[in-house]
Amino acid sequence: DGAIEAVVLVMWSNLGRVVFEYPHLAKINVFPGDGRVELRDIAHLETALAAGRCIVMFSGHLGNWEIAALAAGQYGLDIAQIYRAANNPRIDAMLARLRGDAGELIPKGAVAARRAVAALRRGGHLALLADQKLNDGIAVPFFGRPAMTAPALAVLALRFDCDVLPVRVERLRGARFRLTVYPKLPLPRSGDRGADTLALMTEVNRTLETWIRERPEQWFWLHRRWPD
Repeated sequence: DGAIEAVVLVMWSNLGRVVFEYPHLAKINVFPGDGRVELRDIAHLETALAAGRCIVMFSGHLGNWEIAALAAGQYGLDIAQIYRAANNPRIDAMLARLRGDAGELIPKGAVAARRAVAALRRGGHLALLADQKLNDGIAVPFFGRPAMTAPALAVLALRFDCDVLPVRVERLRGARFRLTVYPKLPLPRSGDRGADTLALMTEVNRTLETWIRERPEQWFWLHRRWPD
């Protein structure tokens, strides 16, 4: 299909740009702005902070997804970023160095939950990419099909009564971006923790779907998200 091929071609172009932008992340100044990142609706973040709320920010592998964490660090947030470590430890260490002062980096794994809980207990905030597959996660609708999804975002937000803020990064042209903070998602409070977790993650996936449908060529996803 020609339309699909066109999307895939631009996706590879976007990924190539992301790779070559890593060495230059430290030169991108979001606060104060240097013109490379257009900010929209930052008031949603400021409102949550003014109310003394702990925040869980989520995004997806869209545009250059590193811009959101970069902005949070430059804003001065006590932010812990949960991420999937690269398989090669040397590559992982290099990427961590290039990310610069983006807050605490928490690789997924056995100790991730403990470190995330510690961050929230000290009044810090969390950031994560919510479009990743987790084989031992929960089945959540995603583009009309159940997809195994990590529930940690919802579990932590419900446990600590956090504000859940969607944060979208779009590539505008070249190395210029738009970062948009969306209104917080409502926290389900039915009393059934499992049902509430599923309901919140369904809203997270629905938000990601909307962004991906609008600009599918900027979504980086190559493995089988729906293996069945």
